[in-house]
Amino acid sequence: MKLKVVVHKAEEGGYWAEVPAVPGCVTQGETWEELLPNIYEAVEACLSLDTEEIDISDEDVVLEIAI
Repeated sequence: MKLKVVVHKAEEGGYWAEVPAVPGCVTQGETWEELLPNIYEAVEACLSLDTEEIDISDEDVVLEIAI
């Protein structure tokens, strides 16, 4: 899966980024080098699912995929 990320210069310095395809998925960084890993972390956090909060039976299968 490919996601478009919109990167903005922050008024107070640094950058902030948003992922339009994932509502509420935003992050920031003081430098470009700091921002890039923060983007990956934010997307992972926004798309993660805590399976402990879901009623899963012994017949269900939980898959983890890389996108």
